[in-house]
Amino acid sequence: MSMIEEIEEAVRRLSSKELDVFRACFAQLDAAAWDCQIEDDVTMGCLDGLADEALNDLREGRCTDR
Repeated sequence: MSMIEEIEEAVRRLSSKELDVFRACFAQLDAAAWDCQIEDDVTMGCLDGLADEALNDLREGRCTDR
C-alpha cells in the first residue's frame, strides 16, 4: 500500500470532528504552499508579463473601479 493510499484510508476513518480539524490543518498547509509558489514565481519574474500588461491597461484607461 502506498503512502497516499494509507493517508486516504486514515482520512476515511476520521470522525466528523477529526475531519473538520484535518480540513482546517490541510487548508493552512495548502495555503502556505501556494504562498511559497507565488513568492518563487515573483522572484523568478514569471509574473512580470502579467504585471506589465495590467500597468499598460491602467495607463491606457482600460481599468475601472468596479
